[in-house]
Amino acid sequence: MDVRVRIAPSPTGDPHVGTAYMALFNLIYARANKGKFILRIEDTDQSRSRPEYEDNIYKALEWCGIDWDEGPDKGGEYGPYRQSERTEIYQEYCQKLLDKGMAYKCFATAEELKEMREVASKLGKKQGYDRRYRNLSDEEINERLARGESYVVRLKIPLTGECAYEDAVKGRITVPWADVDDQVLLKSDGFPTYHLANVVDDHLMKISHVIRGDEWMSSTPKHVYLYVAFGWQPPTFMHMPLLLGVDGKKLSKRKNPTSIFFYRDSGFLKEAFINFLTLMGYSMPEDREIYPLEDLIEQFDVKRIGVSGAVFDVRKLEWLNQHYLINNIPQEKLWDRLQEWSFNDQFMQKLMPLAHTRIKTFGEFIELCDFFFINNLPYSEELFSASKIEPQKMCEAIQFIIWGLEEKEDWGSKALFETSKEIASLLEINHKKNLMPTLFASLMGKLKGPPFFDSAEILGKDRVRARFLQTIEFLGGISNKQMHSLKKQWDSREAVAQ
Repeated sequence: MDVRVRIAPSPTGDPHVGTAYMALFNLIYARANKGKFILRIEDTDQSRSRPEYEDNIYKALEWCGIDWDEGPDKGGEYGPYRQSERTEIYQEYCQKLLDKGMAYKCFATAEELKEMREVASKLGKKQGYDRRYRNLSDEEINERLARGESYVVRLKIPLTGECAYEDAVKGRITVPWADVDDQVLLKSDGFPTYHLANVVDDHLMKISHVIRGDEWMSSTPKHVYLYVAFGWQPPTFMHMPLLLGVDGKKLSKRKNPTSIFFYRDSGFLKEAFINFLTLMGYSMPEDREIYPLEDLIEQFDVKRIGVSGAVFDVRKLEWLNQHYLINNIPQEKLWDRLQEWSFNDQFMQKLMPLAHTRIKTFGEFIELCDFFFINNLPYSEELFSASKIEPQKMCEAIQFIIWGLEEKEDWGSKALFETSKEIASLLEINHKKNLMPTLFASLMGKLKGPPFFDSAEILGKDRVRARFLQTIEFLGGISNKQMHSLKKQWDSREAVAQ
């Protein structure tokens, strides 16, 4: 059997470290077995997918040194490799399931679904949808269609028995069908959900092994049943350990920098970054921790993949990075690499307008602009006390700013200025006297510096976001309960503002 593996990221946000993690192990498995590695873009979420996000996926993986054999940018005999260009294929296969009686049209409204979730929650059940439209007669369906009622197509999961499959990492897995919901396959807009598109594409593209994270294990029974429904042979499933934060919980962008670009822009070497990611899911013989990717490919053994979560500890990454910096970059080449990183004409020219009228001597340039080149800012209680507002209030303001910028999908100077003004008004705090000292301290580690909003734009979204998160953590953090309350307040902010 020819080995063919794939990753299928969604272009709906920043390129996540989890994407590099999965891409890396798919690449390793393909190269170790003389197979093919495919990049597929899952852009069926039309409300959130953006061409620039797709471009960022390519740039991020290329920075990591991860190459693919087939994809939207390279072509291949199983294209197209963007799901938005394959809609008719999914609709055709969905109709086959409807014709076989293994899927059905569901007319549940948003209000009905909300009511079902509330009932399920009160009863302590996981599932919200109660299958009320599962057994409509053809006559009832046609009447609703004639009235123009909107519908989705759901998979008709068995009501009894269990799903059993072999996972190449975890062994035999069994799940009662009673714990699996009737998954939506085709949305009301005619676009497929991940589940349908994923299975159809994997089959048509002859994917032999599906290598993905543990978080997808709950979906695997649905995928296994889809293969059964279509009469296809399922691929081999391999579920990799989940990436965890240092708190032992799933790595979350709420608490951690998760964008690949953050690590690139912070000055990490791609060789160290890739080495670090391989440690997340694999153990080399003799507990080796430092090795080139070629060694791992040559010695790769599925039995050495871990089964428990892997802690994404930046301190370990820094240790690895220092090793690679010392051993892989000769002293006489260090300045060249520093120039490539940030001390190049293109980047330094951005700083000149900020510094030109604010320094009395050349010696003051670094003092003024040091925060552009520093990862660990000198936070202190004294520094943040200048804002004269409570730490918890500062945390709330910064979290609201993050949400505001995410909603705008714009982290530029104008968007940050407007959002910070909006948040100051929402929380009834003085923008200049109270909020701005907090923001200066957060991004610069000091209370005075070059123009704040222009500086933030040069720093870029990933480092600005990371510093906001570090500030929240330094100021005491936001508990899950507090975060839930804040989110409710944020969602109803127009009423609050009035």
